[in-house]
Amino acid sequence: MEKGFNGHFDDDGRIRRTGTLMSASAHIITTVVGSGVLSLSWCFAQLGWITGIVLLVAFAIITWFTCLLLADCYRSPDPVTGTRNYNYMQAVKANLGGVSYRFCGLSQYGTQVGGTIGYTITSAISMA
Repeated sequence: MEKGFNGHFDDDGRIRRTGTLMSASAHIITTVVGSGVLSLSWCFAQLGWITGIVLLVAFAIITWFTCLLLADCYRSPDPVTGTRNYNYMQAVKANLGGVSYRFCGLSQYGTQVGGTIGYTITSAISMA
């Protein structure tokens, strides 16, 4: 029997994912509604309406482009028959190699630690 032939497994032998459009939308909304949206009004106050809108559109285009690049890396090296990359680290390892893989892991963990420290300091200042 071929891999993926059973209805419970993907074509690479892993359990089939059960995400829906609603669950994906919920994950995106919970990611976006946070410090990014809360600080948006302050950014517009600092930049002004014209510059704020121009930069908002520019960053939206950059985000859209990087999403397309990441979607292209989902299966590598071939987009049809390549192995699936289930997370960002696997995509980096498959496309860029070991040194970039280590640097990516270091930068991801560094960003998490830095963000946690920033949120802790901001929360402490807000509660004081």
